[in-house]
Amino acid sequence: MNIFRHCASILLVVASTIGCHTALADDSAAAAHVKHSLDRDAVCTRCHDENEERPVLSIYKTAHGVKADARTPSCQSCHGESTAHVQNKSGSAVRPAPDILYGYRKPVHSDYKRSAASVQNESCLNCHNHTAKLAMWAGSQHESRDIACAACHRVHVSRDPVMNKVTQPEVCFSCHQTQRAQMHKISTHPVLAGQMACSDCHNPMGSTGPSLLIKNSVNETCYMCHADKRGPFLWEHAPVTDNCLNCHTPHGSNNPTLLKQRAPYLCQDCHSGDHARMSFSGSGLPGGNQFAIKALTALPNAGIATQATARSCMNCHSMVHGSNSPAGAKFQR
Repeated sequence: MNIFRHCASILLVVASTIGCHTALADDSAAAAHVKHSLDRDAVCTRCHDENEERPVLSIYKTAHGVKADARTPSCQSCHGESTAHVQNKSGSAVRPAPDILYGYRKPVHSDYKRSAASVQNESCLNCHNHTAKLAMWAGSQHESRDIACAACHRVHVSRDPVMNKVTQPEVCFSCHQTQRAQMHKISTHPVLAGQMACSDCHNPMGSTGPSLLIKNSVNETCYMCHADKRGPFLWEHAPVTDNCLNCHTPHGSNNPTLLKQRAPYLCQDCHSGDHARMSFSGSGLPGGNQFAIKALTALPNAGIATQATARSCMNCHSMVHGSNSPAGAKFQR
């Protein structure tokens, strides 16, 4: 037994020694990688520092600047070797452009044009091509319109505005001006309040759904928050199960609860004759068929129908999204 214990202790010492040597080798390789990456960066950062129009040294506060990770790129990984730009053999006052220059528009006080969006995006996708959100990028609305990643993302800042729920909308609104205006109406989703972001509903990198929605349909996307409207219900309202946008406008409305029109006019888009006659369903509402769009005849010399003035269909038909009541065929309380 003593012999076995002695042999076991020798093996543990040997294994520990090998592990230490392996760890030292790994540490040396990591240190060499960090030094090599920083040396390559120094070629650029000796000129491009925090005095730039767009400061670049802040990149070391981001995932793109964590040199302890072997996957971290150097300046040349993204911008190319840019030998002509670095050497400037002609000695001209304006150096040749880097191999790849990022951005959406030519910046003020710059002599360089931006590289084509396809060239910029190819450089980004060299690393980010395995991201799940980018699975539908090819052929998406933004890709097909030559929108570069750098049109929305800022890599050299410690906090990318488009990745922050509070600042993201302004990035999107720089192109989507109509949605900016709609967000300032009286009824909106709490986007400007910072409680949700555009990316809570849309995936700008591509989607199988319409309008870059993160789900396959409008209703599936809405149900992520509005689960109480999902159903199934014993009595279902056809336009609700078809598409939420039949009644609601998602970015903003001057009507309550993001409705496209106020009641009763919204309801009358479909229900043009429900109360057309006083005997219909026994409602006996005053004014008869005066409000009905498709009624056969209107009462002669009658004024505006009482039921179309300062009244809401939802006063009675309150369960418009669906009802589970045995008596809920009319979506009443």
